[in-house]
Amino acid sequence: MQLLSSSSDLVDLGHAVSRLRSARLAASSKPYVARGSGAGRCGGCRLIASHCICDLRPVAGPTRAGVCLIMGDIEALKPSNTGWLVADLVADTYAFGWSRTAVDPELTALLTDPQWQPYVVFPGEFVAPGRVVLDRLPSPGEACAEPVRRPLFVLLDGTWAEARKMFRKSPYLDALPVLSLHPEHISTYRLRRSAHDHHFCTSEVAALCLLLAGEEHTAQLLAAWLGVFGAHYLSVKRNLPLDRDSPAHQCLRELMAQPVVV
Repeated sequence: MQLLSSSSDLVDLGHAVSRLRSARLAASSKPYVARGSGAGRCGGCRLIASHCICDLRPVAGPTRAGVCLIMGDIEALKPSNTGWLVADLVADTYAFGWSRTAVDPELTALLTDPQWQPYVVFPGEFVAPGRVVLDRLPSPGEACAEPVRRPLFVLLDGTWAEARKMFRKSPYLDALPVLSLHPEHISTYRLRRSAHDHHFCTSEVAALCLLLAGEEHTAQLLAAWLGVFGAHYLSVKRNLPLDRDSPAHQCLRELMAQPVVV
């Protein structure tokens, strides 16, 4: 197990959010130290060693859908960030730091890659009606003039204020269709406070998108992975006993017992 607590402890697990985190730490003029880092955090799950969940990390099968995370300045550094969980499970996850004045050329290349159909996931009430796609994506089996491209869900990963700013001030997103989700349940995310039950964390949004794309098993795994991560995180934060047989743990074990379809 590798522990990290400052910019001198760079751990690259190979997925996009981990690499972005390492790059952000390397560029920082001073260490980013999250609360609770004194005990040392695991480089794989960002939890303290006693509550590490790396041995529980599920393996998801390949997905046709991909996820592109455009992340607020320090979002990748926060131990509570759930975009990390998306990258844990969805192989085709990409992560970029957001800047008002510049755009990463690799992000531009990704959004114009002909294999992908990008969708910016954002509430439809803030968007011109002609751009909005409501709760339905074309499937590969549908008859159409052109082959159906793979869906790429572009998630603006940050606080609600940051996400609105990113949406308004990113001209390269203006030509993309907007996927407006209308889930029938409220968020169960408890790691950060929100005044609105209809605000979902990044991994919850990604799971909803995966369901919409027909990736049911990966969506369920991601929801269960968030549940386990949240249980361990809150056990530390609130100094509560950790129940390793909680409903979240049981759900994850049951899903992991199902065969992975390749």
